[in-house]
Amino acid sequence: MHGRVARTERLTPGMVRVVLHGGDLEDLVMPDATDAYVNAAFRPAGASYDEVFDPKAVRETAPQGEWPARRRFTVRTWDAGSSELTLDFVVHADEGVASGWALNARPGDPLVFEGPNGGYRPSAASAWHLLVGDESALPAIAASLESLSPAGRAVVRVVCDGPEYQVDLESPADLDLRWLHRHGDERDESLLLAAVEAVEFGDGRPFGFVHGEADEIRAVRRHLLQERGLTRRDLSCSPYWRRTMTDEAWRRIKREYVAAMEAEALAS
Repeated sequence: MHGRVARTERLTPGMVRVVLHGGDLEDLVMPDATDAYVNAAFRPAGASYDEVFDPKAVRETAPQGEWPARRRFTVRTWDAGSSELTLDFVVHADEGVASGWALNARPGDPLVFEGPNGGYRPSAASAWHLLVGDESALPAIAASLESLSPAGRAVVRVVCDGPEYQVDLESPADLDLRWLHRHGDERDESLLLAAVEAVEFGDGRPFGFVHGEADEIRAVRRHLLQERGLTRRDLSCSPYWRRTMTDEAWRRIKREYVAAMEAEALAS
């Protein structure tokens, strides 16, 4: 499946919004999930195949050096009426594959992807909702907050680089939102955990949506399971990236890391 860039917007110094339309988006089927994601495929420069391609066919027929780079992105919004798909890209100064594409995207540029898939939507059965993460989790957190009812309660803790990196987060629910600003040193690694440790849970069991940097997410998950009495069924946790690792290096070890994280939870 593919869409073409309709327009882009620089939301913050570290985030670019890309709105796709056209292509075959009229055939897109969106799952009932606020963490819906697409698996984008970025064609390397000089590849011998067309700019619109079938990723599976390319892997079967093209040399490995021409295989597209794969990255997952959470859907910010899907407008079925206009067939417009909005994706928010976290961009970096080093311009990785996805960052470089988003920073340089122009109207008409294609983006090939598979999906969307997803599995989380806040349930009205939860007493309240705990949403925790960093910039990479913002699209899912924003979509989740917008889906809540006025009777709901949401506690949100988000790490970012500073006030200019914050985005508007709104919800019909009672919203307790706090932004945590990085210092640029080793203190950053515990910002999220300390913020969650300070949350007053009160009555009722929350459902926790905890997504972002791998080691930070693992620490928060451990705290929620071992010290707050939540169970694995009360959590949606996913490490999107890992500090000091490139995207490709992280992709190579992610499966093993998640398995270790799960084994840790089972042993607790």
